[in-house]
Amino acid sequence: MSRIVKTGIIQMANKLDTDASCEAHRKAMIEAHIPFIAEAGEQGVQMLCFQEIFTGPYFCPSQDSKWYDAAEPIPDGPTTQLMCEYASKYNMVIVVPIYEEHMTGVYYNTAAVIDADGTYLGKYRKNHIPQVAGFWEKFFFKPGNLGYPVFDTAYGKVGVYICYDRHFPDGARCLGLNGAEIVFNPSATVAGLSQYLWELEQPAHAVANGYFVGAINRVGTEAPWNIGKFYGSSYFADPRGQIVAQASEENDELLVAELDFDMVREVRNTWQFFRDRRPETYGQLTEI
Repeated sequence: MSRIVKTGIIQMANKLDTDASCEAHRKAMIEAHIPFIAEAGEQGVQMLCFQEIFTGPYFCPSQDSKWYDAAEPIPDGPTTQLMCEYASKYNMVIVVPIYEEHMTGVYYNTAAVIDADGTYLGKYRKNHIPQVAGFWEKFFFKPGNLGYPVFDTAYGKVGVYICYDRHFPDGARCLGLNGAEIVFNPSATVAGLSQYLWELEQPAHAVANGYFVGAINRVGTEAPWNIGKFYGSSYFADPRGQIVAQASEENDELLVAELDFDMVREVRNTWQFFRDRRPETYGQLTEI
């Protein structure tokens, strides 16, 4: 009997002008997500993930310390606590990407993982932090320090990789070796230089590691920065690298797919990439 997991991802445009307070952004984005969370619950979605820093705009084109106020503790902050309630209400695993305050002056780009009974399981902190024109992320985030954890949820083993992480195959492999059956990649990525990679890199990670990928991108443009259009196109890819469901480029949307997690074992038994690895020959990767 197939092990079908109904899985959802939500893509969304920012809801307020960037002059609004961080608290107003948080409130507006959570309120905009709640109907989609409810819809997911009504459809019987068992795993759900939001986009990168889902409680506000993608503020990294600025270097404005105002946005430090968007950070909150995990798991004791209001957003994680609220999503624990929704997870329990709908018996749904929820991956919650938010701006984390570890302590004053120490902030991470993080995703909390909540089990279907509302239990907080842990968090992933984005490891790879870009610092290029329009993406001044090192101003806002320290590099992650929690490795590549995989969370054993009620419905399957979940890993998280965040946005720019997707350009690095090494962490994607670590998630596979740690047992991930699905890896969610919440993102904020605009049309331009890397768009052609959006449907290339993550299906390749899925193939190389024999797991599903849920790739989430926001939509719309965000003034005053205007670094480009967030092009949505969120999708699920299976362990053979096939995109099996995809959202639009324009719209706020809940994308739902039924994924057969038995395919993970089937594909890994066909392509013995983990068996045939030669880690003893890869030492150079940690020396350069």
